[in-house]
Amino acid sequence: MLIRVPRVLNAEQIAAMRARLDAGGDAWVDGRATAGYQGAPVKRNQQLAEGNPLTLELADTVLAMLERNPLFISAVLPNQVYPPLFNRYGPGMTFGDHVDGAVRVLPNGVKLRTDVSATLFLSEPHEYDGGELVIQDTYGVHQVKLAAGDMIVYPASSVHSVTPITRGERVGCFFWVQSLVRDDAQRALLFDLDNAIQRLNVTQADDGARRTLVGCYHNLLRQWSLT
Repeated sequence: MLIRVPRVLNAEQIAAMRARLDAGGDAWVDGRATAGYQGAPVKRNQQLAEGNPLTLELADTVLAMLERNPLFISAVLPNQVYPPLFNRYGPGMTFGDHVDGAVRVLPNGVKLRTDVSATLFLSEPHEYDGGELVIQDTYGVHQVKLAAGDMIVYPASSVHSVTPITRGERVGCFFWVQSLVRDDAQRALLFDLDNAIQRLNVTQADDGARRTLVGCYHNLLRQWSLT
């Protein structure tokens, strides 16, 4: 399930974040620092060093906005979120086809299963050429290039890549989520059901029917949840 989450950050937040990132200096390191054996040979970008104070500060800003984003919560059903990281691609940089590692270790040593991958765009599309996020799923190949502040979430099991940059610079934020519901198809059903309930709430449809649907939603979540 590919879901676009618009306006995670507003224009003021993006401008402030970009200014901090542009002044990052030595905080930027080779992106292969966090790549696994499959990703390292095809990864050519830079990222803020994991654990750097600037990385942690900006990650807290993103997490604070995600906590109050109902679309993100409905689509992903987050249980644990890996602290957001930040990357940039300049001319010639790319990230070839790969699948994200199934497990990552949080700074406190706890292991996190990567059910969902997320990319938050921090550059406007006109600022760079190339740099599309390409995601392959059972319905085909999808090229994603969103406005600054918008985010795409998709199954971490998907084969995906970033096409080479030919002009400008692509700056973004990326992270992984362990969902309450591991199975993507089950998450998609719950997402559709939640959306239907919200639309019925707006139209003030039959109270009893809505209560029944809400009960079905929570009973399915109770059945499928891994916690």
